Parts: sequence; structure tokens; C-alpha cells
Amino acid sequence: MNQQVEQGYRMHCVLSNLSRLDVDRLDDADRERVETARDLLEEVSLLTRPEDGSETDAPTDD
Repeated sequence: MNQQVEQGYRMHCVLSNLSRLDVDRLDDADRERVETARDLLEEVSLLTRPEDGSETDAPTDD
């Protein structure tokens, strides 16, 4: 797996894990941290996508 694909996969995993957290059980400071982390990861994800909308060279199951 090339480095760009691997980094994208890791960001996706972290973002997925953050999205699964039960934020209702967290205190206000931790909720804010989770929200900030989620926002930053989504922003980075948007910035690392190719401008032309094409997909990366990720392997497929075909």
C-alpha cells in the first residue's frame, strides 16, 4: 500500500472511531475535544483529495 493511501486509511479509521463515541456520556471539555478532532480530520481529508475529484490509486477488489 502506498504511503498516501495508508495515511488516508488511518485518517478514515480515526474519524470512524471518533464518530462512534457516545459523546453524551462525556463532559463538556471532552465533547469539545472530540468535535475539534472530528472537524480537523474532515478538513484534512478534504484538503488531501485531488482537485479534479479523481480517486487515488487505491486497490480494488475487482
